[in-house]
Amino acid sequence: MLGVIVRFVVSAVVLLLVSYIVPGLRVAGFVGAIIAAVVIAALGWVVELAFGRTKISRAWRGAIGFITAAVVIYVSQFIVPGSIRVTVVGALLASLVIGIVDTFVPTELR
Repeated sequence: MLGVIVRFVVSAVVLLLVSYIVPGLRVAGFVGAIIAAVVIAALGWVVELAFGRTKISRAWRGAIGFITAAVVIYVSQFIVPGSIRVTVVGALLASLVIGIVDTFVPTELR
C-alpha cells in the first residue's frame, strides 16, 4: 500500500514539474496533480486492459505507449476539468517529457 502512495506522489511531482516545462499543460497545484495522476493511472490501466500489452510487438511498444500516454493525458482533462488543462500539442510534449523523466525517475513499481 505504501508503494502505491509513493508512486502517486512521485507521479504528481513529475506532472507538476512537467507542467512548468511544457507549454500547453497546466496543473492546478499539488492536489490537482495527485487527482490527475490517479485519473491518468486509471485511464492507462483501462487502455492496457482493453488492448493488452502482449498484442503489441516489441518494436512498436514504445511508439504506441507514447501515443497512448498522450491520449490518456489529453482525455484526463475532461474527467477532472479543474485539475488539469492540456492542448493536443501539450499532451504530446508531456508524454515525451514524462517518458524521458520516467527513464531516470521511474513512476511505476518495478
